[in-house]
Amino acid sequence: MAVKEAARTGRAGAERTATGAGGGAEAGGGAGKTPGAAGSTLAAGRAAQELELKRGEFDLAVHLGLISADAPVAGGRPRVRREEVDRLQATAGFPESLRARVRTAGTAEGAALLGISSVRFTGLARIGCVSPVAFYLNRYRAVVWLYLVDEIAGFGAREPELLAGKSPVGMRTMLEAGVDWRARNWRSRRIDRLLGRTEDPWARAAVQASALDAVQLAEVVDDPYERAYLARIRPESAFGRPGSVSGRETMGQLMLADDPDEILWRRVNLAMELDRARERRSAPRPGGPPGSAPVPVPARAGEAVDRVAGRTAAPTVAAPGLLARIGLGRRRSRDH
Repeated sequence: MAVKEAARTGRAGAERTATGAGGGAEAGGGAGKTPGAAGSTLAAGRAAQELELKRGEFDLAVHLGLISADAPVAGGRPRVRREEVDRLQATAGFPESLRARVRTAGTAEGAALLGISSVRFTGLARIGCVSPVAFYLNRYRAVVWLYLVDEIAGFGAREPELLAGKSPVGMRTMLEAGVDWRARNWRSRRIDRLLGRTEDPWARAAVQASALDAVQLAEVVDDPYERAYLARIRPESAFGRPGSVSGRETMGQLMLADDPDEILWRRVNLAMELDRARERRSAPRPGGPPGSAPVPVPARAGEAVDRVAGRTAAPTVAAPGLLARIGLGRRRSRDH
């Protein structure tokens, strides 16, 4: 997928992050609740209004963990407890201090903040020096990456030598080879954030599964009922609500791992999360009660990785440590 950069001001970026495309405040967010009552919750739109955030800013703040929110139900948006809104309103510098933490910039403003050209900023982003936190689709359905202003400033303070003079040889070599880690890094930080918000093993498996296409997923999860359950509880496809079919397709593709190393990493993590989920309870099946009984799981370390890689493990003791977990510890014995 061709990924294009577009210049945007920080204000336009904040208003049109993919987290906030296409919506205003939700009506009736506090219906049925007494404002300020302990234990009450507010709908996302109402909470954003009270926190003086635009919808995109609010969604990004929840994603980054700056706002603690209850998990959404049945595909809805998260709800925020009244106590959390009160806590944030009481912080020093509110609301400017909260807005500053979710301020984003596109390529042009990011380059201006660092005092470099847009071309150089794009190169630094492609090799992972700064990682996007959000995106939106412009009028041409091209992906416009957005970066946290705080992270841009932090990078500039840490690595001033990369901002002036000739680019390092390693950087030039990577760019000439076509390296572009922006989508991969966005997926990685999104998945890490989602994993940090749940301890449920099936929900964690669903997060890992969201980065794999249907073929990859079927190779790791051969039980159709488990695949259906993972699809039902998987997180939102991406930030934003594109109206066109082509827009949805573009965003859907952006969700999927597209590099062999990244794909293998997600398959391995899914296999391990799946084994933990099966130990806890089985996936629901038609005609039966909600899954609760454990199902058999591999007893030998590294066997899950052999499964995702499509290999039959040699009858040897698994190598210790990380090599065994990623299936490399036995490669020599298989090859010789």
